[in-house]
Amino acid sequence: MFRESIKSMAPYRPGEQPRPGQRLIKLNTNENPYPPSPRVRRAVAKAMAGSALRLYPAPRADEFVASAAKIYSIPQSMIIAGNGSDELLAMVFRATLGSGDTVAYPVPTYSLYDTLALVQEARILHCPLGADFALPLDALADARANLTIVCSPNSPSGTLTPARKLSALARRLDGRLLVIDEAYVDFADENALGLVRRYRNVVVLRTLSKSYSLAGMRLGLCFAHASVIDALMKVKDSYNLSRVALAAGAEALRDASWMRRNVAKVIRTRIATESRLRKLGFEVPPSQANFVLARMPGRDMAPVMRGLRRAGILVRHFATPLLQDALRISIGTPAEMDALFRALARWVRAIPPKAKRRVRA
Repeated sequence: MFRESIKSMAPYRPGEQPRPGQRLIKLNTNENPYPPSPRVRRAVAKAMAGSALRLYPAPRADEFVASAAKIYSIPQSMIIAGNGSDELLAMVFRATLGSGDTVAYPVPTYSLYDTLALVQEARILHCPLGADFALPLDALADARANLTIVCSPNSPSGTLTPARKLSALARRLDGRLLVIDEAYVDFADENALGLVRRYRNVVVLRTLSKSYSLAGMRLGLCFAHASVIDALMKVKDSYNLSRVALAAGAEALRDASWMRRNVAKVIRTRIATESRLRKLGFEVPPSQANFVLARMPGRDMAPVMRGLRRAGILVRHFATPLLQDALRISIGTPAEMDALFRALARWVRAIPPKAKRRVRA
């Protein structure tokens, strides 16, 4: 009943979601620990109270897109809305890649890219990140892929690629599409949104899941040249966002000051978290996101993840050779991070020492 490529591929596996009634500290899926703006809650209540839910929503998410155009100073013709940035990524993959076409991106990064590429039966080029998770600019440019993706700030490292490097990559791709996935950029010192005005081949993706505390609403934005937006509209679901989600998104963008206050609190906690992790012996690359990557090179962090789970704390561990010695930890409230460190201190002492290499005589 299914294509061979679908039968053989592994599905994307999101982080654990607690079941109803479970009391867990959730530091595994990079959600915002603070609530969305009260204005959003009022907009949602209003959208649900009337009779309009019997009608389809605006297919081009007009009110939401208009709010985005105003806050980002980008024309509405250069914006398309999606069901989270994940749907926008899927639209880009559908529009650009067929069987045998090539997609390139640095690794380690967001593992959904692999899944979307396999669905399209595309050829994947993994370009390893450099020291300190630096962008492999030459490898990406030389790959000459149909589609190139850079997640910045990158997940799971939290590291940012400066806009000047992304600009250089866009030039070197010579018209081939460059997608800059900025899901976490509101927590960073700079962004690359200005590149969509300079380069016809640049696409910038944003989400309201992280900084705007709206992961449950599934709202994303794509910024690109109008011709790129027109192409993506051809592969978009007819009504991909609900009336309730659109009302929430439009009002959230209108109250961006609320978001910025929450982001400032997350950044303060992130800085303190990095310092505390380093004191415990972890290597932590400087994060520009709402999470940190904590590494102990050569040690398998899976037992630590399981121990924290038994203590009622969820963190993310990726059972891959590149990341098995690391935990990705979302930034929660100060109280949640205190609970993490109380549990983590016990488990760090129990981590087996790094295995010594046996030398043959």
